[in-house]
Amino acid sequence: MRELFQKGAWRGTALIAAVYVYFLIFAQFGFLARLAQLGIGGVELKTVLAAMAVGGVLLSLSSERLLRSAAPAWRLRVGFAVAACAALTSTAALSLPAAIACAFLIGAGLGIATVTLVAHLPLWMGSKYAMGGIGLGAGIGYFVCNIPAIFTATPTHQALLAAGLLLAAAAVPASNESAPTDAPQMQARIGFLPALIAFAALIWLDSAAYYIIQHNPQLKAGTWTGNAHLWLNASLHLGAALAAALLLWRGHARAVLAVAVATLGFACLLLAYPSLILSASLFYPVGVSFYSVALVAYPAYLSGAASAAERGRRAGAIYAVAGWIGSALGIGMGQNLGHVSPAFVLAAALAVLAPALYILLRNYPREAALLAAAVTCSAMLWRVLPADAVAPAHTAVERGRQVYISEGCIVCHSQFVRPNTADELLWGPASTVAEVHAQRPPLIGNRRQGPDLARVGARRSPLWLKTHLIAPRELSYASPMPSYNFLFLDGRGDDLVAYLASLKPASTTELAAAQLKWQPAPAAWNEATQAEGAQLYAKYCVTCHSADGATRLRWRQSFSRLPVVVHGDPLSTSPASTAQLARVIKFGISTTDMPGHEYLSDRKIAALALWWAAHPAQPLPSAPQPPTGDTP
Repeated sequence: MRELFQKGAWRGTALIAAVYVYFLIFAQFGFLARLAQLGIGGVELKTVLAAMAVGGVLLSLSSERLLRSAAPAWRLRVGFAVAACAALTSTAALSLPAAIACAFLIGAGLGIATVTLVAHLPLWMGSKYAMGGIGLGAGIGYFVCNIPAIFTATPTHQALLAAGLLLAAAAVPASNESAPTDAPQMQARIGFLPALIAFAALIWLDSAAYYIIQHNPQLKAGTWTGNAHLWLNASLHLGAALAAALLLWRGHARAVLAVAVATLGFACLLLAYPSLILSASLFYPVGVSFYSVALVAYPAYLSGAASAAERGRRAGAIYAVAGWIGSALGIGMGQNLGHVSPAFVLAAALAVLAPALYILLRNYPREAALLAAAVTCSAMLWRVLPADAVAPAHTAVERGRQVYISEGCIVCHSQFVRPNTADELLWGPASTVAEVHAQRPPLIGNRRQGPDLARVGARRSPLWLKTHLIAPRELSYASPMPSYNFLFLDGRGDDLVAYLASLKPASTTELAAAQLKWQPAPAAWNEATQAEGAQLYAKYCVTCHSADGATRLRWRQSFSRLPVVVHGDPLSTSPASTAQLARVIKFGISTTDMPGHEYLSDRKIAALALWWAAHPAQPLPSAPQPPTGDTP
């Protein structure tokens, strides 16, 4: 490792790492999150991603011809500059045409940079330590992207990081070692067409698995959620990349591709079993890093190209066909099927292993027969796995629970109403041990930064839940909760609302009876003032009860009953009606979208009731009614 840096191969390592970080954390991840922030989804999102693929394909195939008169270092800087500018542009408020143009530049910049870097890698890497430098560069790229602070950073910060790395990498000088026109070729050279087919199959598998994990909350929670998962992924990527480099250095290129397809294919099969997601999360990064190292090493040193220009053409074909088109096909499979079928995994394995299988059949017929028998037995065992091992989420409530898990809602919200405490009046009937044991996994939580949600479906309407997820501070003054508007771009938000709305007690009889008896303590009435009530009304109530309130205007057509508009005309009210108002403020009205304000103190509720009783120009809202029986 020390000699690698002493001989100048660090230059190529740094360039490879920078390109991988840009592609992984920004082009493949941060840019999509940024599009979600901009409200670009559905058909528009597909158009933007298609523009990126078009840019990548066109410049991968044509950059060697278009820029052949420029020195390789300048070509690389052009690619880096285009990609970095696109990343910086993404931080602005983009319209759809601007987002399409930005995506095209991302693909174009990557097309120029990747083909130029690989075709002329001996300029920055030399040949003696090339495999080690490639493995280290790819491993560092993946490791950096999985650092929790970077992986969970905002899209803007990810874009700035990616752009900064490319601009810094553009200043990396070429080595003093002159690049030969025919790069020294390593052992175990693989034919171009078999390599192209193998890389296309591997990237197809990877992209399908990536899309499925990203859009399945339960799978995402088991792979990329939490610092422990991310650090484990980072370590697996780095270790696998170095192992792949060692195998390539020893001339075992076919073994690298075999390990890649075996681990990736196995991970894809395990994705059909959410209970086995931890196992899948161990195999997936290994397979990705193995083929990623080969994806750089093959066109640079193993393709048998006679010149840098030929290396560029071969690299362009591989990155255009296997990289961009294979990735698009994999994403399409994930979108349309939602899983990777065993038949496709087998087809991909055959595509990658075909040359080795031919040699095995020709030279080792007995061993080939044993391998065929093992594959057949494995397929039979797969078919007899218990049907209940596959646990896809079929209903909106089931999918919503997975969203709740993947978005980390348990960090701030518990689902456990503690018995014999004030919880029971605030949140509903106490939770039972049987309820907790029935949860898979349990979601009781260990702290409350927000309200308990065990019975939230009995306290909040679906409309309120949706509105609060989209714009928390519009409904809850100074709420620290972030907006989850992006979840509603692909239906996950509606599923989450369905899940939260389903969290109800078996019976609300005792709760309703307790609420009817409640009123602020006498001391609270004595301390409360209408002046404080006016301030509280402006913070908590005006969004729905003012004629131009933000929530009222946005969701006017969705309210089950339009909230009353509070005017400034005094209305004489009796103490009984003021107490009734206090109960409405405290607990809401279950038959409407009116929420309770359980978290306010008795004094604040009394102040609001006093102010509201003195100002409405419409009839008072209905108070909670006496229970007539169990409510589902």
